[in-house]
Amino acid sequence: QVQLVESGGGLVQAGGSLRLSCAASGRTFSSRAMGWFRQASGKEREFVAAITGSGGTTNYADSVKGRFTISRDNVKNTVYLQMNSLKPEDTAVYYCAAGPRYSGSGSLNNPSFYNGWGQGTQVTVSS
Repeated sequence: QVQLVESGGGLVQAGGSLRLSCAASGRTFSSRAMGWFRQASGKEREFVAAITGSGGTTNYADSVKGRFTISRDNVKNTVYLQMNSLKPEDTAVYYCAAGPRYSGSGSLNNPSFYNGWGQGTQVTVSS
């Protein structure tokens, strides 16, 4: 069972940047699709970004496209979320999620695709 540990959250001003990291255990990391989700206080969990095992395909929510970049380092077993031009509405707990190998079908933006979740890291963007 994969274990995920997020880090890098914190308090930033609007317009600032932050990089989240998700360190994963397991020797099958490179074959797993990975995703980032977030949940604001009182809101439903929503998809942010996803990346396939090789990094060849990335998906982004419309709300973050052009501002956030997901990437991965399969040697370090780590997935990243670079967040630029942050807005107050980006404030949420951000969760890293690990899935199986992506076969090319199904939706990477669906949380039911993933079978491992981190504990989350708080991101707060002040205005």
